[in-house]
Amino acid sequence: MTQIARFRHAGTDRLGAVHGEHYIDVTRAYAAAQAAKGASNGDALAAAVLPPDALSFFEGGEASLAALREALVHARSLETAQAVNDGVLVPRSATKTLVPIPNPPKIVCVARNFGKHAAEAGLQISEIPILFPRFAATQVADGDPIIAPFVSHELDWEGELAVVVGKGGRHIAKEDAFDHVGGYTIFNDVTVRDYQFRVTQYTGGKNFHASGPVGPHISLVDEGLDPHNLRITTTVNGVVKQDASTEEFIFDIPTIIEHVSEFIELEPGDIIPMGTPAGVGFKRTPPEYLADGDVIDVTVEGIGTLSNPVRAEAR
Repeated sequence: MTQIARFRHAGTDRLGAVHGEHYIDVTRAYAAAQAAKGASNGDALAAAVLPPDALSFFEGGEASLAALREALVHARSLETAQAVNDGVLVPRSATKTLVPIPNPPKIVCVARNFGKHAAEAGLQISEIPILFPRFAATQVADGDPIIAPFVSHELDWEGELAVVVGKGGRHIAKEDAFDHVGGYTIFNDVTVRDYQFRVTQYTGGKNFHASGPVGPHISLVDEGLDPHNLRITTTVNGVVKQDASTEEFIFDIPTIIEHVSEFIELEPGDIIPMGTPAGVGFKRTPPEYLADGDVIDVTVEGIGTLSNPVRAEAR
């Protein structure tokens, strides 16, 4: 499975592919592959077709995917020491993981998409998908803190699988939906419950500063990963709070893509968190909420783990 990530190394933001304990710097790897074939403009070719930016990668479509495959083949053929010396391989321990797509055109979240979660919340299952927006500025990278706001103590977790759109379009039929999926990542739709429920729409409670952990990587669409049969677990300080499977989706991925594309054009790089399972904090007895010092991990089978500490907001 190919997993891509944005990372910072030596003060520069790069696009990488996970390779054991290293990232393959895919832009440099593609440039090196072109140089090995005798091209004199490998750097320019790499910058054009495989720039160090995940949004540009998805916007590049098949050309970027083909370049990525060539870059990975070349990088994997190199001796490790030489590849590290040339900057093609970068030890992951020397990097800082970044938000995969800091500037997605849209983040469209799906609410109430697990029957047991709807039941625990005392809410009906909708006949059509319930959607709400997330702002890109709320995103938090793996390892970075979720900020617990001082205006509320009702900060809650929501571990989710998220779809990353690879090819845009409108009026996408269900049978064509997976042609538009570029990959999958992990989202933690951290929610301020009193702000969510004091009005009839979710925008405020779902868009607090530093409340949307995402990543750490994007797993590109590969054979063998069934997004409708993946285990999702959420732990707080090592204690399991959510444990479910995406096979419990009320509305599957094709249904969501068809529905969203009826009213707005999907674009490469859009992120669609698919909803959270049962086990959230506000419906526990007594209710449980996140606080300064907590650590929350969301694991999606076959994709990885998104881990973030919680820090109190400075006054």
